[in-house]
Amino acid sequence: MENVGNNNRINLGFSSCPNDTFIFYALLHNKVHLKYKLSPLIADVEELNQRVLARSIDISKVSYHVLGHVLDDYMLLRSGSAMGRGCGPLFLARKPLDPQDFEQYRIAVPGEYTTATLLLKLFAPGIKELVPMNFALIAPAVAKGEVDGGIIIHETRFTYHELGLICIQDLGAWWEEKTGFPIPLGGIIARRSLGIELLQAIDAAIGMSIRLAFENPEATWDFVMEHAQEMSYEVVRRHIDLYVNQYTLDLGEEGIRAVEFLLKQGQKKGIFSFRPGTDLQKALEGP
Repeated sequence: MENVGNNNRINLGFSSCPNDTFIFYALLHNKVHLKYKLSPLIADVEELNQRVLARSIDISKVSYHVLGHVLDDYMLLRSGSAMGRGCGPLFLARKPLDPQDFEQYRIAVPGEYTTATLLLKLFAPGIKELVPMNFALIAPAVAKGEVDGGIIIHETRFTYHELGLICIQDLGAWWEEKTGFPIPLGGIIARRSLGIELLQAIDAAIGMSIRLAFENPEATWDFVMEHAQEMSYEVVRRHIDLYVNQYTLDLGEEGIRAVEFLLKQGQKKGIFSFRPGTDLQKALEGP
């Protein structure tokens, strides 16, 4: 195992979204035993994506899009994923958009390396101009006419109607209909160089943290709301209910197959370039 830093500290990245703070509460508040100390970094998922692409973080929540670029150096953990049905990104606009004219539109996306952007590229490869911006700014930018449309994620799916926007396509529903799989949004990945023993311990600790959150959700509430960016109680509750589920506890065979299929689709479109001979199924087995 490589040196993980002074005092056996490992840096851990996750977002401020309620599903992430909910699942990591127990682990970060000494409710779960782990031999190594974690140094948490709470940041927007696209910032985490960029840090992983720069290989500057040990363990992190990332968009599954990113996994296709770092498989050689990072391993997917089985616990902590955001995956499910009826929870995919939404393609919004102020008025109906003609698919025949997609290449003329400017579409805001929540980061170049988010799974939302990958799904848009798979759904509408004709779109030429993508405008990356913070996910919280996308719906207002669409409403103001600064862009022709936008891909929204997280809690915005519960509030976009208030801006008078319409859904052009539920990209999660499109994915489910096309593939039959749940939509893999984000997962926890860790440096392979940490070594299998530590990777297994971390995966188990995250799983235990999730179980404790399910058993006593009230204990997580102050931590979740502290980072909830002024979301209402109801929106936070719906967010957790939507994005924390059985796949969060353990991806299982179906979850792994869904991730594998997503990465293969990206490879076919030239978005990912795996090393010759890469066995995706083996690479995604987890610790």
